[in-house]
Amino acid sequence: MITMSPAVTLAGKIPAIIVFGDSSVDAGNNNYIPTVARSNFEPYGRDFVGGKPTGRFCNGKIATDFMSEAIGLKPIIPAYLDPSYNISDFATGVTFASAATGYDNATSDVLSVLPLWKQLEYYKEYQTKLKAYQGKERATETINNSLYLISIGTNDFLENYFAFPGGRSSQYSVGLYQDFLAGIAKDFVKKLHELGARKISLGGLPPMGCMPLERATNIGTGGECVGRFNDIAVQFNSKLEKLVEKLSKELSGSILVFSNPYEPFMQIIKKPSSFGFEVAAAACCATGMFEMGYSCQRNNPFTCSNADKYVFWDSFHPTEKTHHIMANFLMNSTFSHFLE
Repeated sequence: MITMSPAVTLAGKIPAIIVFGDSSVDAGNNNYIPTVARSNFEPYGRDFVGGKPTGRFCNGKIATDFMSEAIGLKPIIPAYLDPSYNISDFATGVTFASAATGYDNATSDVLSVLPLWKQLEYYKEYQTKLKAYQGKERATETINNSLYLISIGTNDFLENYFAFPGGRSSQYSVGLYQDFLAGIAKDFVKKLHELGARKISLGGLPPMGCMPLERATNIGTGGECVGRFNDIAVQFNSKLEKLVEKLSKELSGSILVFSNPYEPFMQIIKKPSSFGFEVAAAACCATGMFEMGYSCQRNNPFTCSNADKYVFWDSFHPTEKTHHIMANFLMNSTFSHFLE
């Protein structure tokens, strides 16, 4: 059973949290690139500090913000491309994530967002700025001791593989596509290690067949989760877990963990009332079935008044409350390895 127990303290052991990935961990990078994959408008952010939309696909804070706060760093992790922040802010945490991206470059091309390789290029630029700001020796310490979080992969399947019949699905079987993505994940982790990262968390996929959008389009089932998509998530997570085991042996001096959100998230979806939720099948925003991004509009009369009653904020993304529960779970399980 997952609980809301306070997160383990890592204060002092981790100087910064460095984040790569998709909308699950994007704090507003997409506001500054030409894409429609944005959320820098109301009602997004209505429960954030000051009630302002930031570009987080949520009503408030996201899991990485809660993690930063839990280990004694700042209460939010800023987006690298946000000009209102600078290297003094990024020295304790930064996200390079971009909503709608994936491991596969073809996924990032769909909505013209930052591919994973570009996130890595920005990270290299960040290292240069950090060395100028902290001095080479201290910056190297920060780089070596920071916690690196990778949360990505859902869009590769839902917004790419299954969305374009003539695309990747005509080139790869689902299993081979998973292997292709795992190969990119492997290369990415190795590159991070080469650049000095030593504490790396590779995140798995959630039960993506239970997102309200997938349930709403699962015709003839009465809005059940799409079993096939959940099965794919489980299979892919298994491959990533094996990859992490293998890389742990290869990459000297590193702590590499696999963070699997699948089971705890499924617990919330199956028994929402156990966590204080009332609705898991539909989202808070608009009708709760199809809307996200620009279709999740400020004045929609159907939008719920209290997002804390809902597992999902829009048809694809969890509420702040769900993010908080998931952050606590990961802090008390997976991330305890970084204390050893």
